Amino acid sequence: MARKFNFSAGPAMLPTAVIERAQAEMLDWNGSGMSTMEMSHRGKEYMSIATKAEQDLRDVMAIPDNYKVLFLQGGASSQFAAIPLNLLGDKTSADYLNTGMWSKKAIAEAKRYCTVNIVADTSDNGFTTVPTQAELNLNPDAAYVHYTPNETIGGVEFDYIPETNGVPLIADMSSTILSRPIDVSKFGMIYAGAQKNIGPAGLTIVIIRDDLLGNASANTPTMFNYATHADNDSMYNTPATYAWYMAGLVFEWIKEQGGLEAIAVVNKRKADKLYAVIDSSDFYGSPVAKNGRSWMNVPFTLADADLDAAFLKSAAENGLITLKGHRSVGGMRASIYNAMPEEGVDALVAFMKEFESSQA
Repeated sequence: MARKFNFSAGPAMLPTAVIERAQAEMLDWNGSGMSTMEMSHRGKEYMSIATKAEQDLRDVMAIPDNYKVLFLQGGASSQFAAIPLNLLGDKTSADYLNTGMWSKKAIAEAKRYCTVNIVADTSDNGFTTVPTQAELNLNPDAAYVHYTPNETIGGVEFDYIPETNGVPLIADMSSTILSRPIDVSKFGMIYAGAQKNIGPAGLTIVIIRDDLLGNASANTPTMFNYATHADNDSMYNTPATYAWYMAGLVFEWIKEQGGLEAIAVVNKRKADKLYAVIDSSDFYGSPVAKNGRSWMNVPFTLADADLDAAFLKSAAENGLITLKGHRSVGGMRASIYNAMPEEGVDALVAFMKEFESSQA
C-alpha cells in the first residue's frame, strides 16, 4: 500500500527512511537479540543509543557545551508549569508574548505560579501578525521572557529572535525546531514536543543553559525539576525509550540530508511554492500577514467556505490527507515539516490548481 502525503500538524510524518530502518531493527537491534522497546534503559545497548542521539542533536543544532539536553516525558504542555517552577528563582514575575493558542495555554498555566506580564498581544487581529521588537514592552526585572516562535494552529511565525537585554529567553519550538539553523546561545531554554519534527509522540526535548539549573522552588515536584534530569542524564526514571531511539534515527537522517542548512533550503522552497499558489488567485487566501507566515504550518481558506468539504474529500481521494484546519480556526492547514517530501507539496499545489479549475 502506497504511503499518503500526511499534512497533519502532529503526530506528523516521519521520514520514510527512518521508518524503514526502525522496521528492519524492530526485532533485533544491532545483533543484541532484542528490540529497542525491550531494552533496559540502563543497559549498555540502550545507553549507546541514548548517548549517540544526544550527541547527534548537539551536532546538528550546534548546541554549546554550557547547555544540558534533556529527554523528558509529559509533552511540551508540562513545561508550561515546569518553567515558572524552575526559573522564577527569587523573582515574582515573568514576561510572556501572547501570539496564539499555545502562547495562551502557557500564559494560563504560568499565572498559577507568578505574575504574568503580557508584553505583546496580537489577539486583537486574530493572531495573524507578529509583534515587532519595538512593540515588546519588556520588564528588565522579569525572571524570563517566554514566547512561541511558531504557532502551530494559527500558522504565525516570528521572523526574528527577540532581544531581551540579558533576561533569559525561553522558546516553545515544538513546531519549528530542526527546520533551519538557529543560534542556541541566544536562548536560556528551548523546549519542544517531539511529534512534529523530531519523532513519535511521547518525548519532549529541553535544551537549557547550565546557570538556569538548580533554582527550582521548594515545592517543585521531583519529576518537574530540571536539575533532577540533568543530574541523571535523563534517566532518573524510565524514559520514553522507543521515542528517544526514533528521535536518534531522525537526527542521523538530518545529518545525511546535509544538516540544518540543507534542510532549511528545502523547507523554504516548499513553503514558497505553497504560498505562491495561495496568493496567485482569489480562490484561496491566507489569513496571516506575509512577514509572519510559518514555514511549517500553512493555514489557508477557500473564498467559498461551502466548498471546504468537497476540497477535503477530493484531496483525500488524491492521497493528500489531514488538511482540515484546526477546529478553532477552520479552513485548511498544511503542515509541511522536514519529513514532508517536496513531491508532497508539489502534489498539493497541483491539486489546488486543479480543484480551482474544476469550480470555474
